[in-house]
Parts: sequence; structure tokens; C-alpha cells
Amino acid sequence: MNATFSATDERMMARALALAARGLYTTQPNPRVGCVIADGDTIVGEGWHGRAGEPHAEPIALREAGDRARGATVYVTLEPCAHHGRTPPCADALIEAGVARVVAATFDPNPKAGGGLARVHAARIDIASGLLEDEARALNAGFFSRLERGRPWVRLKIAASLDGRTALADGESKWITGEAARDDVQRWRARSSAILTGIGTALADDPRLSVRLDADHVAPLRVVLDSSLRTPAGSHVLDGTAPTLIVHATGSEPLDSRFDRVELFAVDGGSGQLDLGAVLAELARREVNELQIEAGPILGGAFIAAALVDELLLYLAPTLLGDTAQPMLRLPALPALDAAARMTLVEQSTCGPDLRLRLLTGHPDVHRHR
Repeated sequence: MNATFSATDERMMARALALAARGLYTTQPNPRVGCVIADGDTIVGEGWHGRAGEPHAEPIALREAGDRARGATVYVTLEPCAHHGRTPPCADALIEAGVARVVAATFDPNPKAGGGLARVHAARIDIASGLLEDEARALNAGFFSRLERGRPWVRLKIAASLDGRTALADGESKWITGEAARDDVQRWRARSSAILTGIGTALADDPRLSVRLDADHVAPLRVVLDSSLRTPAGSHVLDGTAPTLIVHATGSEPLDSRFDRVELFAVDGGSGQLDLGAVLAELARREVNELQIEAGPILGGAFIAAALVDELLLYLAPTLLGDTAQPMLRLPALPALDAAARMTLVEQSTCGPDLRLRLLTGHPDVHRHR
């Protein structure tokens, strides 16, 4: 089904991807999808999916194109759906509109929604796939991870000094990085389905784990790993202002009403450690696509050591805190230098005086099944 694509094809799909990105903060748990309908080099309709339960990108573009959709080429960043969910099948809408060709960037991994290209092809409409596929998958890395691996795409955010320290020895950490970096973190929070921290951070910093951003967004699920249910009464994460999940060890029970406005979930654990894989599986069951971890060196190191982090979002401030300050991560000792995990730097930029690095941890492929 893969084909040779023209410069026009690439330009139209790039436009569809730009449209899809407009739903970056709002489509959870659905994927971000954009659609362009073109008659040759002329765009006659375009659209993007804005929010779960609202129309998909294809019918929005078809509505704008009207009769001009007949005989046109449709460029869509994800295979048109073929099932009745909250909205009718997009594949059927394309067939009814009489389009001549459908180009999808990538297949839909959802077994309930997939098969749209096959349905379109059965209606004697030309189809092709694989155009700008890597870009399309990257835009929806969490969606593909959840459906193909059974866990969210995990992003670990760290703010540190140049010597790799995240707090003074007494725990003081406000603020290592500047305002621009902190504002940037809010945008990454806004695109996340959930934000996770541990009881250590909850006790030390009383975080809100909320998004302070004017842009429209779906409030992320707040997740606290608290094996013994020690989160203090009056903590921000217990205030009921956002959906919140407190994950605790099996056998721990709340002793008072402080947890009445949040949800509790128990997983097995030993020696005070929760089964992190089970936590991620439960978050995937709750349709969490992207998970952002904002935690201390112990929990962050545990996720890294368990090979459960896909992406590291690292903010480096131009300052030095010294060797008595708290480290970026606590990790097991290495037997030799060649045993060190290697990461791939995919982006570097500045946020005011600070440097932001995005790194993939070495297993970011989000398994391809086709």
C-alpha cells in the first residue's frame, strides 16, 4: 500500500500534521488528527479533531469542501476510523463523498477503529499510506504506546544545575531554573494525560500537579505513588480540584476522610516499592496516553532503572550547587563504563537563561506492527 509520493503529497500531509497539532492539548484520550482535501495543488477543505466526542478531522474537512470533495485527494494523519463510536465511521463519510484517493500517514493501531483504509479500498478508491509516518507517530507517541505496548509514553521531567543537582541537601529547590523554563513545563504538562509524582515530593513540596496555562486543555489526571497512604490532610493533591489517583500498596487502608475527594488504587509492592509496571498498565487502562513524571531522584531513578522511561525532558540551569546537593537520579552502581545506558538527543533549545534537552532513552520505537 506504500507508494511513491509527490512534492504536492508531502506538502499536503505536512499541512495535515500542522492541523493535527492544534489538538495537542485537547484530544485526550483520542489521537491528534488532521485532514486536508485537495484538488491537485488546491486545498478545498481541511479540519482537525479538537476534542473527544466532537467530530473527527475528516467530516470537518468534508463539510468545508462540500461538492468539491468529489474526485479529490484526502490526506489524513491517521487511518480513517471504520467503527461507530461517539461519531460515525470516517471511512464511510469519505466513500459517500466520492473522493478519488485517500492518503494516510499511518495505520490506526486501535483494533476497534482500524480497517478504514481497507473499507475505502473496497469501494474502489485509491489508497496509500506511510507518507510522513514518523512525524505522525511522534505526534501521537502516547496513543501508539498505549495501544501497542499497553502502557503510556513516559516522559521524565528534571530541572537541574550544570553539575546535575536538583536540590540543596536540605531539599530546597525553588527555583533552580528560571520563569521561562517553568512556563515551558506547563505546556508539556498540558499535553500530558497524567502527571505523576511520589510521596517524597508530595511531602517536601506539596505540589499542585496542575496546568497553569491560558490555552484550552484537558486537565491531566494527578497521580501520586503513596504506598503507605501518608499524603497529609490539606495537601493540594487532595483538594478535589482535578481528577486524582493515589496509588498505594495492597493492604494499606485510609485511616480517615482525607482521601474522600480522590480515587485510591492498590497495587502489589514489596519493601515499600510499588510495582511500577502495574501502575503504568492501570494508567493505560484509564486511557492515559502521555505520562509526565515530576518526582525526586529515588522515584525517577526507579523508573529509569526499570527501563520504563521513553523520554527525558531535562532543564539545565547555568549554576552549580555542589556535591552535597541532591543528585538528579539515584541509580544502581554500574559494573563498567560500557554498561551505561546511552540516550539520543533529539532536541535542544533555550528557555530564557536555561537549556532544555529532550532525549530518547534508547527504546522509543513504539513497536511497529505493520
